Parts: sequence; C-alpha cells; structure tokens
Amino acid sequence: MRSELVDKILGFQKNEITEYHVYRKLAERSGDKNGPVLKKISDDELKHYEQWKEFTGKDVKPDMWRVRKYALISRLFGLTFAIKMMEMGENEAERAYSDVVKEIPEAEEIINDETMHENLLIDMIDEEKIGYVGSMVLGLNDALVELTGALAGLSFALQNTKLTGFVALITGIAAAMSMASSEYLSQKSDGSKHPGKASFYTGLAYIFTVLLLVAPYFVLESYQWALLATLLVGVFIIFFFTFFVSVVKERNFKRLFLEMLAISLGVAFASFLIGLAVRAFFGVDM
Repeated sequence: MRSELVDKILGFQKNEITEYHVYRKLAERSGDKNGPVLKKISDDELKHYEQWKEFTGKDVKPDMWRVRKYALISRLFGLTFAIKMMEMGENEAERAYSDVVKEIPEAEEIINDETMHENLLIDMIDEEKIGYVGSMVLGLNDALVELTGALAGLSFALQNTKLTGFVALITGIAAAMSMASSEYLSQKSDGSKHPGKASFYTGLAYIFTVLLLVAPYFVLESYQWALLATLLVGVFIIFFFTFFVSVVKERNFKRLFLEMLAISLGVAFASFLIGLAVRAFFGVDM
C-alpha cells in the first residue's frame, strides 16, 4: 500500500483504540442502565481497531489525553454531551474513509458498521437530564428574557446597584417558584409521568440564571458597568447553553444562539427605554 494510505489507516486505528478506552471508562462509571450499552460500543471500537490492523500490521497507542478529556467532560456536562462531542469529531474522520474504500473495497464493511451500528447503540443511551432539556430551556430562557429586561429597566429607574440587585433577586426567586409551579401543572395536565422532575429542572435553571445575572450588582458600584456585565454574562449563558443543546439534540447552533440572543437583548433594550421613561415621568431619584 502507498505510505499515504497506510498513514490514514493508522490514524483510523488510533481513533478506534482511543474511543475504545473512552467508552470503557464511561461504562465503568455508568450504572446498570447504560453500562452494558457503553461496554458493547467499546467492544465494537476494539473490533474495528483489530480489523484496521490487518491492513497495516502495526499496533498504535491510544491518545490518553483525549481519553482523560472526554472522561472529564462526561463528569461535568453529562454522558450524552461527551459522547455526542466525540462522535462529532468522528464524523470529520468519516470523510477520509471514502478515499480508503476506493483502494480497499473490503474496508467498506468496517465503515458501515462504524456509522450505522454504533449510532443505533448511542441512541439507546438513557440519561435523565437530557429528557428534561425542554424544561431547562424554558427556565433559562424565561429568566434571561425577564431578568435582563427587568435589570435594564430598574438600573436606569433607580440608578443604585445594591437596591437594583436586591429587587431583581427577590423578583427572580419569586418568578422561579412561579415558573416551576406552572411547569408542574402544565406537565401534569399533559399526562407526564414525572411532572415534579420537569418542575425541578425548570426552577433550577431559572434560579441558576438569576444568580449569575444579578451577581454584578453586588460587586460593582456603577450601575452602568453592572448592567454591561450582566448583559455579557447573559450572552455567555446563551452561548454555553445553546451550544450544549445543539450538541445533545443535534440542532443548528448558530440559529439557536442568534434567536435567543435577539430575544433577550431586544427585551432588555425595550425595558431600558421604559426605565428611562418611568424615571422621567415619575421623577424617581434615588
């Protein structure tokens, strides 16, 4: 075989043996529900490694940095996110498979097993919090829209960072409980088996967002800088969460991000104008 072709196959081998170790580690720390599925995927990765090895006759060491990286990602952001992230990288490698098939037709069987069988197994992985992404989106998005708007309006109406922070914090906590209650009733009326869990994830996402958005008002003295910091925190939350959702749900990241950003900043700007109008009309001076 040509040296370039051998190098490509050795790259496939490295990827397979690395993912074998990743899935094996994930299987070891997963419960009875997902452990057997992950173990089966790791066995498949090892089988593919051995099949590619038949063409090169060489052993390849795994990329242990990648193994540790995905093990850490799974602990921080969940099993599904880590696996989807890893498979996104693998999709890039699949483009190189076509070149190999042209010269080694029998390699097509390995590639088909890689792209079809493993995807079916990955879809079998059941992670509780992924089932409640919709509830988390509801809580997070509602908190972003309502609180960025409220903070913009209050900042220019009161022009006092601590007072604005306390008012927004109380408002946000009350709104979180209200939203969680509404989600519970909504899920229950729709016949959901676990309305309490949906309510919990909605409230948790709402309160987490409230705490992050309000924090600058208890740290900074200038209400202008506090509002700017809050808006930047809001952009970061939107960026991170839309990226998370786009990975686990395989959605278009750019479209989700711009949509949430436009809604949140649009409401904040409208509330800023209302705050100025209220201050001018009522003569509020703190």
